[in-house]
Amino acid sequence: MADATLKSGFVSIVGRPNSGKSTLLNRLVGQKISIVTPRPQTTRNVVRGIVTDAEGQIVFLDTPGIHKPLHRLNERMMRFMLDSLKHIDIVMLIVDASASHGHGDEFALDLIRKVHTRRYLLLNKIDKIPKRQLLPQITRYSEAVDFDLIVPISAKTGDGVDVLKKEIYKCLPEGPLYYPKEQPTDQPERFLVSEVIREKLILMTREELPHATAIAIERFEEGEGRLQIFASIFVERESQKKIVIGRGGQVIKEVGTSARREIESLLDRRVHLELHVKVRKKWRDDEQVLKALGM
Repeated sequence: MADATLKSGFVSIVGRPNSGKSTLLNRLVGQKISIVTPRPQTTRNVVRGIVTDAEGQIVFLDTPGIHKPLHRLNERMMRFMLDSLKHIDIVMLIVDASASHGHGDEFALDLIRKVHTRRYLLLNKIDKIPKRQLLPQITRYSEAVDFDLIVPISAKTGDGVDVLKKEIYKCLPEGPLYYPKEQPTDQPERFLVSEVIREKLILMTREELPHATAIAIERFEEGEGRLQIFASIFVERESQKKIVIGRGGQVIKEVGTSARREIESLLDRRVHLELHVKVRKKWRDDEQVLKALGM
């Protein structure tokens, strides 16, 4: 029987690309669970972050950014996001309060109107704007959708995040812990490792190929006192392969070194990381490649 004093439930975090979903998830969990880059559409899968404390357990779902799909990859990303809105207790629409309101925001609001569960609006990045700019935004969104709660926050600084968590617990039902107390995510090690590599690659290549790359973990092998990881980086063109490798192999070397250090910290063990770059033309529309990537 569940302890009647505990509350538990599922909360989906949705929003436009670069609205701060992954930063908020990491802030709530208290450690890095979802990768964060300045590039839009970084999150491709639903990433679950688990918060367990004296009040109970909240399972947060970080989702791909709301956008109009252009490839099968994007179609799958949007399907993951829509699936995350099923069988949840609360959906939280996170908005970049420092950015101008546009068609993408209206698209997100249209989606939220169709959700029949508790709806929260999070006005994020309040550390970037004067407080006087908040009231007009609160008024605009209140008139657009009947939100159950509107909370100004800064996922980066943590301002308002504790208030948000308290409000979530107020609305969750009594229930069991769905995951062990010390477990921060349900993502397998291979997924976490592939995401670390992809983050470092995006940060290293910047504007040049943020969406044209994917990471496939080929093998995890126990070596002599360390874990050996063999991973492939998929790109769509030979020119992109040259960018990933870099002059004299400098780019892929730096990506590998940076990723290895974070993976060792993540897994708490020594790691040998080997990266190979492979060209797969139009892989974002290739069913076999997408399935192999777990998409």
